Amino acid sequence: MKGLEILAPAGSMQALTAAVRAGADAVYLGSHRFSARTSAHNFDDAELEEAVRYCHENGAAVHLAVNTLVRCDEIRDAMRLIEYACSLGVDALIMQDMGLISLTRRCCPEMPVHASTQLSVHTADGVLLLAEMGLKRVVLSRELSFEEIKEITSKSPVEIEVFVHGALCMCVSGQCYFSAVLGSRSGNRGACAQPCRLPFSVNGGTGHDLSLKDLSVIEHLRELQEIGVASAKIEGRMKRPEYVAASVAACRQSLDNGNADPKLTEKLKAVFSRSGFTSGYYDGKTGPEMFGIRTGEDAAAGAKVFPELHELYKRERQHVPVSFDLKVRKGESVSLTVSDSDGNSASAEAGMPEQALRVALDSERAAGSLKKTGGTPYSAAAVQCEIEDGLTVPGAVLNSLRSEALTKLSDKRRKLRPTGYKACEMTETSRRSFGKPGIRARFPDCDVPDGFLDCELIYVPLFVPDKKLDALLERGFAAAVEIPRGMFGAEEKIRRRLERMQQLGIDEVLAGNIGAVQTALQLGMIVHGGFGLNIFNTCSAEAFREIGLEDAELSFELTLKQISELGGELPRGIISYGRLPLMLTRNCPAQNDGRGCKHCRTAPVITDRKGVSFPMQCFGSCTEILNSVPLSLADRQKEIENVDFTVLRFTTETPEQRAKVLSEYISGSKPEGTYTRGLYYRGVQ
Repeated sequence: MKGLEILAPAGSMQALTAAVRAGADAVYLGSHRFSARTSAHNFDDAELEEAVRYCHENGAAVHLAVNTLVRCDEIRDAMRLIEYACSLGVDALIMQDMGLISLTRRCCPEMPVHASTQLSVHTADGVLLLAEMGLKRVVLSRELSFEEIKEITSKSPVEIEVFVHGALCMCVSGQCYFSAVLGSRSGNRGACAQPCRLPFSVNGGTGHDLSLKDLSVIEHLRELQEIGVASAKIEGRMKRPEYVAASVAACRQSLDNGNADPKLTEKLKAVFSRSGFTSGYYDGKTGPEMFGIRTGEDAAAGAKVFPELHELYKRERQHVPVSFDLKVRKGESVSLTVSDSDGNSASAEAGMPEQALRVALDSERAAGSLKKTGGTPYSAAAVQCEIEDGLTVPGAVLNSLRSEALTKLSDKRRKLRPTGYKACEMTETSRRSFGKPGIRARFPDCDVPDGFLDCELIYVPLFVPDKKLDALLERGFAAAVEIPRGMFGAEEKIRRRLERMQQLGIDEVLAGNIGAVQTALQLGMIVHGGFGLNIFNTCSAEAFREIGLEDAELSFELTLKQISELGGELPRGIISYGRLPLMLTRNCPAQNDGRGCKHCRTAPVITDRKGVSFPMQCFGSCTEILNSVPLSLADRQKEIENVDFTVLRFTTETPEQRAKVLSEYISGSKPEGTYTRGLYYRGVQ
């Protein structure tokens, strides 16, 4: 069985050193550009080169996170970073942007690409789509249970990576727009302001009903290895080196020994936790016990253990196995050759051996000297000595030979091994000319007023009753069904339901997750991409066109100007009305009242510290947290350029309110009541 990789975060060179010395097999880190953790120290070009050299000397791999959404004007800079990464020979790239992934696969096909957890992959079909694109590994969503991870891994043709320790976002990664909509700081671009850690409350809740405790399933590493998971990932690129060392050491102990030292896990809890850890998603047990905040007592406990944890990475970890070959022959220079398992070798020579006056050098005494590799990352796995009788070599000479040979070996191991990169053509940004965009409408039910008959398409939930769908079709609506963005544990149920839709005569779907896209395409359905695919640039639009989308909604984090400048051939649209979905969460905050879903007679709300309320709606196996006010561009439609359609996204509105919104869009009149323009004018960082 291939061993489970322990993958550690490195937000600085100090954290990287701590990770490697504590026992990490690999580290992941970010450049100053295009990293989903812009608040971390991250690495400039020189530091990145040194990180690669140090890790490769120490037998660790380097995964570079280029895992943000990229604007069209940033694509070339992003590709220059990737070209630089190839020149260093980093071991893998972690990526979110589908356009950047597509370009990378063309420009440097030998560079392993890992799908970031920001791609929201939580089904086997999602893994399959990315595997077909040539990706080598998929980082799964953090909300999966052990059984769901096992099911996906059993069907995966590529490596699977799972988070095992660190912070849990309330929202499925890649589907959070809370920080963007509230403050223009996009989590999809690495600038999340973490508003969810502030007080948000539901009736009867915890008072911090968007703040989860940190995840820890360190005791389950052997279990994950047994089901074929390739990598155990620790979150924390913004954490201190002591945290990195403690979490890596605990993982190392759990994997090697079957369990981590309880004293170490207590220190890990002290160095950083939100009043303890949770394994709720992994165990399939969500609820109030998963929620927690970082208290003053937590911070004070951490300060006490920092000096003790520093001992975990004070010295080099001697774990790279090497073989020594010593030759001591009369009339020849004493020679020592050291070899590693990667095919590297280095030699050192000293003067002639001396004739022993009293005690001759033997293999046991020579091996004892050569095995003293302290201060280096090497351990003597084998020592072979060829020593002629009656000869001796001073201990100082053997020590010097060992030191010189290992230094030369390190020089070879630190040598950069570039991955090939060839510049490839990019889809040029160009403006396209359209007439007035068509109107589509999305509904949370089948209460569709007759006025929407003129819409080019309406979307209704996949699991509405057959009779209601039949009624819509009989009324003459051009109907498609929306696959839930959260498909956790429901992939086969969704597949069967889509097959039923085909029997009813519905062969078009709205898919906001790449797993949903793959499932629908496999069934031969017409797929319209949803906003959850995060199409942010021309290259991404073209990548999804090549995958097979009929058309797609663009990311609502783009400005109207940026949208107008997108090129490519994929027909596109934007959400022009509706309460924007700020979060997609598998752990419904409303359940923190302890009463359960059956008591939700009306859509629950969650309220911030200023008294602003945000509605919540269940959709599939997840809950969507919606913005407090709707977006509306009814009176700004002339400013929408380069799109084929706009989408009216209804959630909490009554049928009468829905009809009124449509009337406003048809007339182009200014919307009534409180509304927002979203991010279409202010954009995001």
